[in-house]
Amino acid sequence: MAYKISDSCISCGTCAEGCPVNAISEGDGKYVIDEDACIECGACESVCPVGAPAQA
Repeated sequence: MAYKISDSCISCGTCAEGCPVNAISEGDGKYVIDEDACIECGACESVCPVGAPAQA
């Protein structure tokens, strides 16, 4: 199950920098994860300072 970014996202970009497949991009007010590109590795979840990314 792909990861999703919750509304607690502070738009810092740390998750995007940590994604090994570049599945995360800046969206409208928060970052978003491309579900088709996400490999469910959890790298984004482990680097996020507010715990915004989580498995959907």
